Amino acid sequence: MKRFAFAFFVFSGCATTALYPSRPAASTSALVADPLPAKLIIHVDATAEGLRKALDTSVPGEGETKFNFSGERTVKWSRSGFTLRFADGRIEVKTSLQLMTSLPMMGSAVIPLDVSVIGEPIITSDWKARVQGAKVKLESKDFRLRTLQGLGGALEVAQKMTEEYIENFSYDLSPKLQETYQRIASPIAFPVGDANACAVLRVISIEAGPSVFAGGLEKDLAFVVEPSVMLPCGDEKLSAVPPPLSNVATLPSGPFSVTVPIAAKYDELARAMSATFTDGKLFFSKSYPKLYFTKPEVYASKKDELVLKLRLEGPITVGNTTLTLDGDLYFSGHPQVVDNELRIPDLEPTVDTKNFLLGLKATLDHDGIRDQARDALKLDLGARFAAVRERLSNDVAFGGELGCLRAHVAKIEVNGVFPHASYLRVYVTATAQAAVHLPCPAQSVATTP
Repeated sequence: MKRFAFAFFVFSGCATTALYPSRPAASTSALVADPLPAKLIIHVDATAEGLRKALDTSVPGEGETKFNFSGERTVKWSRSGFTLRFADGRIEVKTSLQLMTSLPMMGSAVIPLDVSVIGEPIITSDWKARVQGAKVKLESKDFRLRTLQGLGGALEVAQKMTEEYIENFSYDLSPKLQETYQRIASPIAFPVGDANACAVLRVISIEAGPSVFAGGLEKDLAFVVEPSVMLPCGDEKLSAVPPPLSNVATLPSGPFSVTVPIAAKYDELARAMSATFTDGKLFFSKSYPKLYFTKPEVYASKKDELVLKLRLEGPITVGNTTLTLDGDLYFSGHPQVVDNELRIPDLEPTVDTKNFLLGLKATLDHDGIRDQARDALKLDLGARFAAVRERLSNDVAFGGELGCLRAHVAKIEVNGVFPHASYLRVYVTATAQAAVHLPCPAQSVATTP
C-alpha cells in the first residue's frame, strides 16, 4: 500500500508540479556575430613556364596596326612563342615578329624582327597585370631594314610603336579573381543536427605584397575578411564585385589563423541537440528502460548560465502498478568547450527539480538523471565543421590547364563560448594555408615503404 501511494505521488508530482525556473520571455534581439577582421593569405607561385603559357594565352598571335613612315602605312604582324628571363627584380620577355608591310624602296616585304621587353610586372588596383617602366629593344638582321634605318629611322618608328603597345597593354585578372572571390565570399551552408548554419567570409579588402623573383614570380595576396557563422542562416547581402587591390609593403606569409564567431539561437541549439536523441527520445534508465527524455529546450539564465529543460515521459512499474510519468525537469550550468565539444560539466538540477528528484530517490536514480542530462547537452562541434573543411580544402582549376587554387584547412578549434540573452556565441579558430599555382603542380602522394 505504501509503495502504491508513493507511486501515485510520483505520477501526480511529475504531471502537475511546476518546477523552477520557468522559461523567460523570448528575446527578439537579432543574432550578432561581431567578428574581427582577419587575413586569408594566398601565396601566388608562377613559374617562368607558367607565365610563358599565360602570355601565349592572353597576347594575340597576330594582328594589324597602322604607323607613320613617309605617310600612313598598314602593317600586319605575327609572332613566335615567348621566352622569359628574370634578373634584378625585373622580367625580360622576348619574341620574334614577322612584319608584312610596304615600305619605300622595298615595296611589299616580310621583315623579321626580334623584340625584347624588360620591365617590372605589377598588378594595378583595378586588377590589371602590366609591365611598369618597360624598355623595348628591336633588332633585325634584314639588310633592307638596316638600310631604311639609316635613311629614315624605321626601327625607331617601330620601337616607339611597340613601346606604346606595351604601355597600353594590360592583362585583366578580374575573371580569375572573380572565381576565387565567389569561392571565399559565398555563404557556406552546413547542417548542425536538424538545424542549418551558414559560414560567411565578408571580404572587406584585398592586399598584395611585394613581388619576389626566384626563377619565376612569387607574391602573397591577402583577403581581409570578417568571418562569422549564423545559426540559423541570416539574410546578409554580400557584394558580387571584389574590392579593389591595395599594394602593401609587407604581408605575413605561410599558414594563417582566422577566429570565427558563431552566433546560434537557443531554439536552433536545441534542435541540434535533439539530433543526439533516437526518434526524439533519450532512454537513460536501466531500471526503467521505457522512461525517456524528450523535447529538449535551451535558454539563458542569470550569471552566464544555460538552462536545459527536458520533458520526462514514459511508464514505470512500482510493485504491481504501472504509471506514466509526464513532467518537466530543469537543469542549469555554465557552458564550456573541451576538445571541440560543447559541454556543461557542472550541470545540476535547479533547486525545485533537485528537491523533487530527491523525493523520487527510492524509485528513480537522481544522479543517473543528472548525468544523462549532461550527456544530452554534449555537442561535438568539431565534427560539424567537416562540410566547411571539405568545401575549402580542395583544388579549383582556372583557365583550363593554366593553373589552380589549392587550399588546405589544417585545424578547426573551438576556443570560447558565451551565453547571451537570446543566443549563444561560440568562437572558433581555423588554421589553414592556400596558394595559387601557375601551372598547377601534381599532387604528391605519400607512399609506405
